[in-house]
Amino acid sequence: MVNYICFLPRFTMRISRYIPILSFFLFLSCNKDKSGKNGNDTNDTVLLADKYEVSFPKLSSKFTSENRAYVENFYNKHYNPKDFSGGFLVAKNGQIIYENYSGYAYKEKDDKITADKPIHIASVSKMLTAVCILKLAEEGDIELDKSVKTYLPTFPHEETSVRMLLNHRSGLRNYAYFTDDKGVWDKKKTLTNQDVLDLLATKPIGLESKPGTRFGYCNTNYALLALIIEKVTGKKYAAAMNEMIFEPLGMKNTFVFDNLEKKDEVSQSYKNNYLRLAFEFLDEVYGDKNIYSTPRDLLKFETATYSDAFLSKKMKAEMFKGYSYETKGQRNYGLGIRMMEFETGQKYFFHNGWWHGNTSSLVTLRKENVTIISLSNKYTHKTYQTKKLAPHFGDYPFKFKDAVIGAE
Repeated sequence: MVNYICFLPRFTMRISRYIPILSFFLFLSCNKDKSGKNGNDTNDTVLLADKYEVSFPKLSSKFTSENRAYVENFYNKHYNPKDFSGGFLVAKNGQIIYENYSGYAYKEKDDKITADKPIHIASVSKMLTAVCILKLAEEGDIELDKSVKTYLPTFPHEETSVRMLLNHRSGLRNYAYFTDDKGVWDKKKTLTNQDVLDLLATKPIGLESKPGTRFGYCNTNYALLALIIEKVTGKKYAAAMNEMIFEPLGMKNTFVFDNLEKKDEVSQSYKNNYLRLAFEFLDEVYGDKNIYSTPRDLLKFETATYSDAFLSKKMKAEMFKGYSYETKGQRNYGLGIRMMEFETGQKYFFHNGWWHGNTSSLVTLRKENVTIISLSNKYTHKTYQTKKLAPHFGDYPFKFKDAVIGAE
């Protein structure tokens, strides 16, 4: 008879030699995707910064290649790189699919726009200001439903809350308009954020509507939010934004412009025929505008908004919901973000901007993790063509007069 008890140890030792090899092949087999490619192409993590990591599947080379060709065709049709002055970028899962840079940051100096050249992002600045406020709220330094007077004691309207500034329901008048009123401001003098507050406190500016009753887009709201940031942090807005957003996210080509004496050191803005536009007395007010950045840096910021370590789920829920339902329609506004809410339940989030010759657009398709960014410093409506890319990546029921390239 065979002595099975003696044979078993020898058999086990022989089999154990092959376990590492078998495990290796089993690992490869389990990590192949449906197309047969190694799973390492689809299961990586986007490392955003030392403090913030966002876990997204890595795009396959096939997906990237096919969509790069689609977006490039779209860009060439709608933007015309020979005429467009600015930057354009499309990304999914924090990974760039396509980008293009053309034109001049400062034509008179032959300073061309590149991936690292900051240009004025106009009202897209509001998104960054809003996130800074939300982070301070998260830390307990600000309460969104407290009166603005809690932080800015000279502010004249007790019933106006911080949240109403964020979602444009304050009823305030735009400082760019009320400074035109007789006797309100000498346009030979540069206006500052503090001046905006002082004018509201000392002049008969009045309100457009009762606070909290309706939506009314107004730059004054975000000029005041910048002052609140300064009040609670004890730092200038530029320093607070650097410390809380730009530096942690590695946004090395992003800054706040708050000194007209340095106007020749930054990218300029132009009419559509490259006639350079002069800076004016409103060009030192920040929070609503006056952030200079690049598409790549804005991608870092937008990707960070998916990180619960950067902005909590609670604050994201506050940011990405509508607040204005007094009239029917798809358009709405969250906290620092525009949106369109469709009957299908799909939501389209974006923010556009315009200041002098600068136009801007940042689209964040939250369901698909897609980012579309377009910035220009030579006046054009082409910047806002970003919306036309949304149906390619998700179920967005937009209807356009001209067909989107390749749309089914």
